[in-house]
Amino acid sequence: MEVIRRSSIFAAEVMEVFDRCPTDKELVSQSKALCRDYIHTRLSRVGLGWNRHVSLQTSGGKLAEASAVLLRLGDELEYIRPNVYQNIARQLNITLNSETVVTDAFLAVAAEVFSAGITWGKVVSLYAVAAGLAVDCVKMGQPAMVHSIVDCLGEFVRKSLVTWLKRRGGWTDITKCVISKDPNQQSHWLITAFCTCSHFLKATLTYVLRER
Repeated sequence: MEVIRRSSIFAAEVMEVFDRCPTDKELVSQSKALCRDYIHTRLSRVGLGWNRHVSLQTSGGKLAEASAVLLRLGDELEYIRPNVYQNIARQLNITLNSETVVTDAFLAVAAEVFSAGITWGKVVSLYAVAAGLAVDCVKMGQPAMVHSIVDCLGEFVRKSLVTWLKRRGGWTDITKCVISKDPNQQSHWLITAFCTCSHFLKATLTYVLRER
């Protein structure tokens, strides 16, 4: 009986480790890993390569599940407004020969998008913007800029999104964003996605006008 009791205690301790909320540092690290996964997928889609990347989805685990959902929601978002998340640099009227220009523009747009609050729709939009900008950089022969974009996103998460993520128990909460397959039901995700696209377009316009 003592052995069984000790086994139960050990199992409970293990579950506590897996179920505990990630630390700030872990959340930032996870956010950057998800960003690399998202960018790699988008680059592959248009026939571009970027380093030797091991997809999170092939490694298994909860973060891999979160990555799969993030990519799926990103697909939905980009399907709704296919032109919004392409040619980001042109929309922002920036050149891609300066790391400072690229990261400053990304952070400015991110700040504007989240100025009225945080939702999963906006988080997915942030990743779609990062990926779109990364595609622009690789196309223009600036693949090193992609690392700067990933680091920049991680820094934004650290400063602006970590507390929100922790309240939700981390990235696993995104898996609750299920897209309804029933045509008679309205999906909360699809409804908020329209608003998210509008936020990005407004943020882009704000940045461009500010620079003039």
